[in-house]
Amino acid sequence: MLMKIGQLSRATGLPIDTIRYYENQGVLPRAERQASSGYRLYDDADVERLQFIRRAKALGFTLVEIRELMAMTQGDDVAAIRSAAVAKLDDVEQRLQDLARVRTALKSLVDACPGRGQMDACPILHALTDSPQAGRKHD
Repeated sequence: MLMKIGQLSRATGLPIDTIRYYENQGVLPRAERQASSGYRLYDDADVERLQFIRRAKALGFTLVEIRELMAMTQGDDVAAIRSAAVAKLDDVEQRLQDLARVRTALKSLVDACPGRGQMDACPILHALTDSPQAGRKHD
């Protein structure tokens, strides 16, 4: 079934601007234009592709990675797809570790701050403004 961009938007739940952006980024092929009106026309394959993109983005894949995944689906190398997913999982695990470190540091600062008193006694501001050489006396 052929549809205009508004219909595609409703079918996928994606805003029209996002669909155009995906076309500009090359993850969605440029739609053919209807000769009589110039409207872009999309089909069911475009719906499937946009659903793939949406699901992959929900799993944290970037558009570059999604483009690579889509290229992989044209072949028969399931190992390459698994490898890409493993790499993304490793990236997510690393980011979670980084966020846990940030959380610990921030929690420590928040716990140390009484929330009242002089600004120059605030441990949060000290952590944000002190350089490694702060507090050293110059000779």
